[in-house]
Amino acid sequence: MTLCCALIACTKIDVDFSFSPEAPRAGQAVTFSNLSNGGEDWAWTFGDGGTSTVKSPSYTYKNPGTYMVTLKVDGKSSLTSTKQITVYDTIPTFVANDSTFEIFRDYTFTANVYNPYSYTVEYQWTLPLNTQYAEVTSSSMEGTSLTLYFTQAMTEAPIWLDIILNGDTTHIKKTFLVADRETNSVLFRNSEGDYRQRIFGQRAETVHPDQTAASLLDAVQDTAQTYNGKDFRLSELKSLFPNLLGFKIANRKIYYRTTDGLWVALLDGANRVQIESEACPAMTIDLEDNRIYWAVDDEVRYMPLIGSDNNQFVTEPKVINSLQGVTKIAVDN
Repeated sequence: MTLCCALIACTKIDVDFSFSPEAPRAGQAVTFSNLSNGGEDWAWTFGDGGTSTVKSPSYTYKNPGTYMVTLKVDGKSSLTSTKQITVYDTIPTFVANDSTFEIFRDYTFTANVYNPYSYTVEYQWTLPLNTQYAEVTSSSMEGTSLTLYFTQAMTEAPIWLDIILNGDTTHIKKTFLVADRETNSVLFRNSEGDYRQRIFGQRAETVHPDQTAASLLDAVQDTAQTYNGKDFRLSELKSLFPNLLGFKIANRKIYYRTTDGLWVALLDGANRVQIESEACPAMTIDLEDNRIYWAVDDEVRYMPLIGSDNNQFVTEPKVINSLQGVTKIAVDN
């Protein structure tokens, strides 16, 4: 009998826990450490509706307040411990809608302010003056959020936000690692040299000189092409397409430039539609991005390839740069 009582005493479970930090703020992870000397099942309730069955969980309170935290061991009401935790107001800050950043993708940064008493709040987003590493697409720099895209890779791209809450100003600065990414380039030649411009969807990098473009531009010509095993030559097509200067064939259509602009037609010459009414000294087609690029006197334009059988296009041409006198265009994948 004495031995049995001793064994029972040895198996008594003491339930206890601690948490860190002791004065957390809303939005800050709290680590709960299970200090119980036994048990196999744990049931935590955090006082705001949240629960966990992990032995020593982490938990984040979304709102400030005082909460009662309870740990129950092995499902027994007699094996419980309850402690009070006070969660304090958040420090005004801002958060991003992503954790990784690449050039020429949209990102939104949103202010995070706890304001239970509906005080007046003002926001002022700032980027460094005289810099070109980001383009803001938001209509205002004074809203609760800021949308932009980065135009160059950087190890530290800074963004500032001043939050004025009930007359008190919080200055916030965060820096972001912005990675480069692969994409197609369009190459251009005019009397001043050869240029490269990387294309990112509807956006494009700034044109810059590039000596590596020379070999590709030297090889560019639009006077002959093999399509579906058949050879097409400028001299043979001139009878079907008067004033023909150059052409590219894609998706059973011929895109061709003449003395009076840029056209698209079916290969037999049917359904001719004029894309450009200005003189077109150079053009190319990018089958990977499904686009046609062409030059006029003082800029380079593009649009998607035509998809309809009647060659009617539904999107207007867009300008990609203002290079003048472009004589050759090529795509580098």
